[in-house]
Amino acid sequence: MVIVWLKFIVCTVLILFAGKRVAKYGDAITEKTGLSGLWIGVILVSVATSLPELFTGIGSTVFINAPDLTAGNLFGANTYNLVNIAVLDIIHKGSPLLSSVSAGQLLTAGLSLIPLTIAASGIFLSQHLPQMTFANISLYSALILISYLACTWKIFKFEQKQQQILKVLQKEENILFKYKGFSLKTAYIRYAFFALIIAGAGIWLAYIGDDLSRLLGLNQNFIGSLFLGFATTLPEITVSIAAIRLGAKELAVANMLGSNLFNMAIIFINDVFYRKAPIFEVLSQQHIFTAFIVVLMTATVIASLILKPKKKSIFGLSAYSIILIAVFIAGAYINFILGNK
Repeated sequence: MVIVWLKFIVCTVLILFAGKRVAKYGDAITEKTGLSGLWIGVILVSVATSLPELFTGIGSTVFINAPDLTAGNLFGANTYNLVNIAVLDIIHKGSPLLSSVSAGQLLTAGLSLIPLTIAASGIFLSQHLPQMTFANISLYSALILISYLACTWKIFKFEQKQQQILKVLQKEENILFKYKGFSLKTAYIRYAFFALIIAGAGIWLAYIGDDLSRLLGLNQNFIGSLFLGFATTLPEITVSIAAIRLGAKELAVANMLGSNLFNMAIIFINDVFYRKAPIFEVLSQQHIFTAFIVVLMTATVIASLILKPKKKSIFGLSAYSIILIAVFIAGAYINFILGNK
């Protein structure tokens, strides 16, 4: 038992260490190549910090035949990203964090519900309707990928039209991302090196999650959503905390919401790698509950972005942060109860 927990801690530290550097060198590549402005940079940050989820999913589906681990990890990671907004709110001095970010965050939060809803619906309907597949890939996975691409395109067009987020983030980018100390070639090499570390750690984490599931007598849904979800979201929260401390609140929130959007797209990749059956055919119905928790937490964020509360309450927390924490804890507890049945 002790050995398994030591492995989990070591793997978590590896993901944290490499995840921060993947995000850094990913942004350096964006800056040095001049890729389509900051929008690509924000997308690249969220994708880079979601690499642990991606490779843990590949490890779960390919090597240990545990698709429920990866699904639990993805839905669980989304709950962690949303409760991390409460953590950022505590760190952010002055007014509530979500009251001081731009309208594009509201669009991103709302759009993140589309692939999430498709995923939850796919899990439910797969148990009640015949599977529609192509090359052993579920129709629901294809719809998730299409919705992700459509959502990111919509965000890009909105920012292009409004120019609000781009102007604010451009100013923040000048603070956050200055990579004059190394060349583009060096950035590529370092990005690839740390991405390989994450790939190895992510696959290893899948094995550790399987061991934890057996040793603790808990199902893979709970292990994936709580333990793996925590470990794989460390890069997101680390990068966002760094952004908040440097005053880049737009980037900090965009990283969390963008990661939630991308995490659902990982289901398509997992379905491609899982060759035994369309992945939605074998996923547990318990994931629908975790998806529901994500919906509740996202709705809280959306309401806060619309209402824009003016003051924080106790302990430096805004009202929405208290709700996010409460829903997260309640969801984890109920998942634990369901996992013991």
